Amino acid sequence: MARRKTTRKKTKARKASPLRARRSAAGGRRRARRTRRRKTRGEAFAPFARAASELGVFALTGLIGLAALFAYFASDLPDTGALWREGDAPRITLLAADGTPIMMRGSAQGAPVRLSELPDHVPEAVLAVEDRNFYHHFGANPVSIVRALIVNANEGEVRQGGSTITQQLAKNVFLSSDRTMKRKIQELMLAFWLERKFRKDEILTLYLNRVYFGAGAYGVDAASHRYFGKSARHLNVGEAAVLAGLLKAPSRYAPTSNPEDAGKRGRLVVEQMVEAGFLSRKEADRAIRKPILLAAPRFEAAPYFVDYVMKEMRPLAAGIDADFVVRTTFDPKVQEAAETGLVAGFALAGEGLSETEAAAVILDGEGAVRAMIGGRDYAKSQYNRATQARRQPGSAFKPFVYLAALEQGQTPDDKVLDAPVKVGDWAPGNYHDKFYGEVTLREALARSLNSAAVRVQERTGRAHVRETAKAMGWPGDLNLGPALALGVDEISPMDLAGAYAPFANGGFRVEPHVIDRIETTDGDLVYRRKGSIIGEAAPSYAIAQANDMLMSVAEWGTGRGARIPGYPVAGKTGTSQDSRDAWFAGHAGGLVGVVWVGRDDNAPMKGVTGGRAPAVIWKEMLSRALPPPYVRKRETEGDPIASLLDASG
Repeated sequence: MARRKTTRKKTKARKASPLRARRSAAGGRRRARRTRRRKTRGEAFAPFARAASELGVFALTGLIGLAALFAYFASDLPDTGALWREGDAPRITLLAADGTPIMMRGSAQGAPVRLSELPDHVPEAVLAVEDRNFYHHFGANPVSIVRALIVNANEGEVRQGGSTITQQLAKNVFLSSDRTMKRKIQELMLAFWLERKFRKDEILTLYLNRVYFGAGAYGVDAASHRYFGKSARHLNVGEAAVLAGLLKAPSRYAPTSNPEDAGKRGRLVVEQMVEAGFLSRKEADRAIRKPILLAAPRFEAAPYFVDYVMKEMRPLAAGIDADFVVRTTFDPKVQEAAETGLVAGFALAGEGLSETEAAAVILDGEGAVRAMIGGRDYAKSQYNRATQARRQPGSAFKPFVYLAALEQGQTPDDKVLDAPVKVGDWAPGNYHDKFYGEVTLREALARSLNSAAVRVQERTGRAHVRETAKAMGWPGDLNLGPALALGVDEISPMDLAGAYAPFANGGFRVEPHVIDRIETTDGDLVYRRKGSIIGEAAPSYAIAQANDMLMSVAEWGTGRGARIPGYPVAGKTGTSQDSRDAWFAGHAGGLVGVVWVGRDDNAPMKGVTGGRAPAVIWKEMLSRALPPPYVRKRETEGDPIASLLDASG
């Protein structure tokens, strides 16, 4: 049944009428024409469609590339929260023992000042030379950028920046000083961010409070105090121009170190202010004629001492994020005496010392360092020979040998043979091979006789000599052989001064130190020294006898050049082998002083001994550091005849 039904349908379709067939054919032709027309239109627009498609793909690829590039440059951008923080380096103010400032180290951040608080010529001076179109750009100056790109392309490296004030703020606050293309692009990105986030006046205010003006001064107020001793609120036109001129090269144009260039640069800034319309010609001429007066330096100190304090305070204040005030042991008067004495001593010591270096330390009986000289010229060498150089003290070690003998019951008047001596294969000689035969311990020390010192050491015991030296404060290991007595173990001038301190304080061991107290600027106590006495170094009777012997050294022995009129001097000369090192160490008036003279390359010095240049320098230093000796006026008996004449008129 189903099969027949299917056959009928097929037959019916085959028997369709001719009209219907024509209509069907005509419709087919119309459909074909429409299809051809559609194909013709599609073919006409196909190139445009393909171009649009390719352009879209290109644009999308470019956007993806730009996004990737942006992500690359933004990946290590710093936290913008740093905009409101001060510089990372803490400000450290060092005070002398009497509380007077001696040095400021670190970033000096001035008090924040609003733009409205400043005279108009202060920001105008900066705008005139740094960014005259500041109020008319969007964070970058295209003309300057193109000019910089051309210069950099010709040079093959980043040589010119074309930076606006906004870009400089971004770089100063957030970025390193690397002159790379990546840093320049990041600088631009941050500049655009700053321009969107802040008003122009806010950006300029931030810039003036954060830019570096040299000499450790960040911000216009800190710079104003540093160079002119007053707030930025009171700067005149000339002073503002000098500060603005610093921004190009703070070290080169610093008025404190290069006043001539600073003046020229300041006058250039004034001319730029006229050109920019900030000043009239009359105002500019008035500003140029007015002299610029610099403030007296607020912080002056011995640079070697300051460097040592900074090194010592680092572990004491570790982990504390604050600005610090450090009370030191420094005495400006003693330091001045040491520096003047060094120059005078070298002049008096004669010629032949031009290639030599020197170091000196002066401390009191409690170990507080009052003055320090680490070399003859800090500008030439920052190497601190007073604390870093370890050299052989030579005969300056002998007082410890004789102190050990005195502790065992020997006396200054006991006898010892001064004649050639041999211990094993070692046979030391005396200076110029001169021997005195049987002498007292006092004379042996005063004349610095090597053979006698070795004999005293051997009968006292080397172990006891080492124990005595360590008890007095000798910091390092000591020789086990017989050469111990002649000072072959190296030591710094600072440590030797510390070991001599018990001779000045009655026999108590102390630790040389330069810091008494550290506080934050908010007044929080960070560190305070709790005492200077470590313990007893030697019995008082032995110290007294040793001092009596050391005074003979200065009175008639090898240290006669160190005598100070009005003061008893107790000290000892020292000269290492071949005169590679020359020393004088001793005390007078409660101060302990050590002077070393030598060469950095450890070469011999012709004819230099501890009794010559070091002793003379020591005297010149200590005589200036100590107060004038008190001289009691001698009372004379009255003349009766003169009295009668006076009474009679």
